Order: sequence, then structure tokens, then C-alpha cells
Amino acid sequence: QVQVVESGGGLVQPGGSLRLSCAASGSGFSIYAMGWYRQAPGKQRELVASITSGGSTNYADSVKGRFTISRHNTKNTVYLQMNSLKPEDTAVYYCNADVEIVTTGYESVYWGQGTQVTVSS
Repeated sequence: QVQVVESGGGLVQPGGSLRLSCAASGSGFSIYAMGWYRQAPGKQRELVASITSGGSTNYADSVKGRFTISRHNTKNTVYLQMNSLKPEDTAVYYCNADVEIVTTGYESVYWGQGTQVTVSS
């Protein structure tokens, strides 16, 4: 079983910064990639940024140049540094872990419970 837990959300003024953290824990798995998604009220969940175990990154156009995803492989942890935040960044941010289950070789995706980010003056 793999658990994914996010932290670091909150209320911030436009132009401010926040750092989100996400840790995947458990046993018997190896990580292919981890990513951050967000879902605003009335909208579909969308990819914000992802990073593979090899360090390749991918960003949504809307956050390029403002957000940075990074990882700590030995701790199965990823971070999302969010700068120059805008009101339209307001959403619940979810982390996921795309893993291989060692005993079966199967790929599975696990999600965290989400953390609220609100950008407002």
C-alpha cells in the first residue's frame, strides 16, 4: 500500500509565494514519476507539473516561469515552489505518485487528499 500526503497549502496574496510538499510512503514500490494537479470549483482537474525519477519535468503553460517542481528521490518527496501567484491559481492541489509495485510489476497511481491554495487580497 502506498500513501500520498500533501502539505503546505494556504491563503496568500496575489504576487506571493507558497511551497507545497508531497511525500509517498509505504513499502514494495518504486516511483516512475510524481506530479501536481489542481482542480478549481466547476472545472476539471488539470496537470500543473510533473517530474520523473530521472528528473525530467513537464509544466502546464499557465505556470511556466512561475512554478518549479523538484524532488528528493531518497525520500520519495516532491515539492512545488509557486511564485508570482495569481487569483486564477486558486484551487485544490493534488499530488499523485505513479509507481511500480515490486511484487507484481504492475503500474499503479496513488493520489493524495489535496491541499487548498487560495490566492486573494
